[in-house]
Amino acid sequence: MKVTVIATFFGVFLLCTYAAKEATRKTKKAKLYVPQIDCDVKAGKIINPEFIAKCPPGCQDVKYRVYGTDIYASFSSVCNAAIHSGIIDNTGGKILVQKVAGHSGYRGSFSNGVRSLSLPRWRESFLVSEGKPRKGVTYPSTLEYSSSKSTIVKSEPKKPEQDLKAMKSADTANASEKTSEQGDTIHKEHQTPPVPTPATQMATTTPTPTTTTTDPSTTMPKPTTTAATTRTTTLAAAAKTRPGLHRFRNIGSSNVHPAYSSVVAAASRQVQTAQGRGQNTAFRGTSTSASNRNILQPNTGLQRQEPVAAFRRAAASPAHLAVETDLWKPGLSLFDTGFSSKEKLNPKPLESISQGNPNCKVDLSFLMDGSWSIGKRRFELQKQFLGNVAQALGISSAGPLMGIVQYGDDPSTEFNLKTYGNSKDVRNAIEKIAQKGGLSSVGKALSFVNKNFFLDANGNRGGAPNVVVVMVDGWPTDRVEEASRLARESGINIFFITIEAAAESEKQNVIEPNFVDKAVCRTNGFYSINVPSWFSLHKVVQPLVKRVCDTDQLVCSKTCLNSADIGFVIDGSSSVGTSNFRTVLQFVANISKEFEISDTDTRIGAVQYTYEQRLEFSFDKYSTKQDVLSAIKRISYWSGGTSTGAAISYASEQLFSKSKPNKRKIMILITDGRSYDDVRVPAMAAHQNGVIAYSVGVAWAAQDELEAIATDPDKEHAFFVDEFDNLYRFVNQLIQNICTEFNSQPRN
Repeated sequence: MKVTVIATFFGVFLLCTYAAKEATRKTKKAKLYVPQIDCDVKAGKIINPEFIAKCPPGCQDVKYRVYGTDIYASFSSVCNAAIHSGIIDNTGGKILVQKVAGHSGYRGSFSNGVRSLSLPRWRESFLVSEGKPRKGVTYPSTLEYSSSKSTIVKSEPKKPEQDLKAMKSADTANASEKTSEQGDTIHKEHQTPPVPTPATQMATTTPTPTTTTTDPSTTMPKPTTTAATTRTTTLAAAAKTRPGLHRFRNIGSSNVHPAYSSVVAAASRQVQTAQGRGQNTAFRGTSTSASNRNILQPNTGLQRQEPVAAFRRAAASPAHLAVETDLWKPGLSLFDTGFSSKEKLNPKPLESISQGNPNCKVDLSFLMDGSWSIGKRRFELQKQFLGNVAQALGISSAGPLMGIVQYGDDPSTEFNLKTYGNSKDVRNAIEKIAQKGGLSSVGKALSFVNKNFFLDANGNRGGAPNVVVVMVDGWPTDRVEEASRLARESGINIFFITIEAAAESEKQNVIEPNFVDKAVCRTNGFYSINVPSWFSLHKVVQPLVKRVCDTDQLVCSKTCLNSADIGFVIDGSSSVGTSNFRTVLQFVANISKEFEISDTDTRIGAVQYTYEQRLEFSFDKYSTKQDVLSAIKRISYWSGGTSTGAAISYASEQLFSKSKPNKRKIMILITDGRSYDDVRVPAMAAHQNGVIAYSVGVAWAAQDELEAIATDPDKEHAFFVDEFDNLYRFVNQLIQNICTEFNSQPRN
């Protein structure tokens, strides 16, 4: 009996031990899964404080920016930072990332084929090391990103009576309503939580006494998501809600003009059903500091007074929709905006100021705000404004061309540059544009334009500046800084027209403070226009047209690849030899072909020197890339001594003294030996005249002379290779340094 019990106990013990080991094995196996991230993922986008991830191949690219050395700003590409630190190479691999506090003075350096940039300060940093788990640390198998969307839960359909009761109950439990004796209106203020759901809503209260009411005529009902309200579901699914303030004025039905009954209908499902409408849209009124606005309506003998209350875009989910309604009262005066009633209803076409004017040859894209927050009436005012701008510009193939992208949750092209060739057709097309709805995703719209709008297939003209004019009601609901930077680096001039910007009390709800300065081409005020009211928008038509047509001021059209006069100073001394000289010319050609070459873009010139100097061709000699490359190929080897100092002086006089004032003057000098004359004084004179000098030494070139010739800092401008056949290795590095230097210029 004892033997049987012992055997049974031992069997159970073995079974339990096996099960435990199996569970441990499965747990370890599960822990082995490492999530993969893309090359462009920045550390700051990942919420996890410590994680292991796998980088794909091909992340060693200048477009994946890295800031810092050893310790990196979280604005950096995780994978390219790992390559820079030497943890992985361009084939990819596993890495361990640890978030640490931000600090000042991130140091830039060149390491493992990656150029990291310096940064004065950033709010968060990270360390990257070999992708091995630390003892006692559990790592996530799925990374959490800061941009992840909220999950929308659909409720079961309810009967209208049940809906109304549920809504009134929720309002009574969760909102403090502020009533005042101003006509039949009731003011309410609701503060939305960071992650709202259809069933919950928080409220803020003011110091003044408040009362609570559940009267259907004065309570804003909360629509539920049902199968019948598909547009509401779409809005909720797209919403990325953040804390924000809703202010709205609810009107009793007795005060609403019959023509606007459809707007009030959006407040309850019963009225929607009766009128056959399903417009669950969030309309935003004027800024809180604005006065009441009264616009005369046709054939009614009445004037419409718009409420002072402001509706801000804190959320677009069904639980937080607000409806703008209008009071109709006789005997009220017009709001002083410069509009007469006829101007409001029948805007007079502006006279064209630049019909076919070659001095206004620009390619324009207007980013049109189609978000729900703008409301239908303001959307029509926006269309009128764009039509007036088109008329004032004088659209033509010889002058400005214009296209429109409308944005809400997602951007879409209404028409591109080649669709219409005159102002009349553009105006007619604008009249037919229907509002998209959604949030104000300006950053997404800028990325869309940068990648998809200014293409040859869409009518983009190479010689015309690219201009984007962003119209935004209040403020964006996403971030614009990164998308704007990439657009500017692509040569796009970004203008912002901000209408009814955030009041002081509302700035806490703006996702990205100072978003205009972070987005526009330059922060000198030329590229931004703030309009206090939609009814004042007509006043900025002519100022805007004047600015976009001032092509000399459109400095963001200039990029590192299209805004320089590059002069090559080539050593043709006897020590080089014929074969190596051809290698040098190939090096020159490989650099030149990466630039946009024309008489208005980058221009190329060349000087060959020995004891003497010879101008091979000047900046204005060739205006196409093919002609420049052919001219480089035809340069004949001279042979002789090495007077590098005299060659620098000659290039300054014969090339760079004739450079255009708005061009960056770049000298690239290639030599294989020590100069017979002094290089320091001529180089210093060139630097003082604004010439940015790069020196490339081969074989017996003297390091001290290369550093004297090069612009400071030397390590960014002086290069050395041991033999001519290795010159090709510096082509990409030279171009990258030229562009990095260009992009580091201050934006004011």
